[in-house]
Amino acid sequence: MTEIKTEPNIGLRIIAGLIDYGIIYGFTFAIIFILGKPNDEGGYYLEGAPALIPVLFWLIMTVILESGLGGTIGNSIVGLKAIPINGRNRKLTFGESLKRHLLDPIDMFFFGLIGIVTINSSDKNQRVGDMWGKTIVVKMKHLEKS
Repeated sequence: MTEIKTEPNIGLRIIAGLIDYGIIYGFTFAIIFILGKPNDEGGYYLEGAPALIPVLFWLIMTVILESGLGGTIGNSIVGLKAIPINGRNRKLTFGESLKRHLLDPIDMFFFGLIGIVTINSSDKNQRVGDMWGKTIVVKMKHLEKS
């Protein structure tokens, strides 16, 4: 197997993240507005079982799509795919994808600065979540069909 050369692809990764988290945040705000209860400050909140809906939606939109279908909506639209660090063209396991995405808040901190810095400074262009999940992100067109 030939080793896949990684690239930072910062612009594409930002667009993919904006697409994915735009959908997640839009859904979350809609659910909070529709099912939420008003608070004293003019906002809304969820409690009980409905509070799990945004968490489950996040899990579906990131981990389930990536491990089940091979990519998130954003990555698929911009032509990127997360694969194991060994470069094998396969869908990530549930655990690999979960590790990647549990650290999204760290990678997105301060408008994504941590993710951008780690992608640009790591030898395999990985963000913190990729390092923990032992994954890399590559352009789909560079992958061999398997």
